[in-house]
Amino acid sequence: MLLQEILAYNEQFVQNKEYLPFEATKIPQKHMVVVSCMDARLIELLPKALDLHNGDAKIIKNAGGTITDAFGSIMRSVVTAIYELNAEEIYIIGHHACGMSQSNPKGTLQKIIDRGVSSPEILSAIEYAGIDLEKWLFGFDHVEDSIQANIGLVRNHPFIPKDIPVHGLAIDPHTGKLDLIVDGYQTLSNVKN
Repeated sequence: MLLQEILAYNEQFVQNKEYLPFEATKIPQKHMVVVSCMDARLIELLPKALDLHNGDAKIIKNAGGTITDAFGSIMRSVVTAIYELNAEEIYIIGHHACGMSQSNPKGTLQKIIDRGVSSPEILSAIEYAGIDLEKWLFGFDHVEDSIQANIGLVRNHPFIPKDIPVHGLAIDPHTGKLDLIVDGYQTLSNVKN
């Protein structure tokens, strides 16, 4: 059982004080917050590709690294990182070959039904209540467009200071190569001029 393996490992980890190299404060040393995808390939690759170490940044992850709601949990975390944890820059980092760019909402809903978790009647009732489940499950067509949309939402948010750069990058999940989509410094200088 995976849980027992994790707990046994953790007991040894703590007992051997293997946590010592990871000690850090809650304030990010590089004063940055990153919004990225939960893709398992990025767990270690993303921080290494950005030269981030424990305590350097606040990293917020979800499916596709998308911000779907201006007042949802992702934006609440970004706002908290700025005002409570001294973040001074925002990095929106998507990745190439993201599963959310190939999402199949109809297929996912069918899997929910097939697994017996829900029924067509319940799904219809949810949609009748105003929730567009296919839209809710849909990711995006192109990672660059998703990054741009996320940047627009952050940049125009009423609680984000206008002097904070919002950068957009796409990472290759195989090599870690970063492609610059939006240089937040350049955007700030264009706004000032």
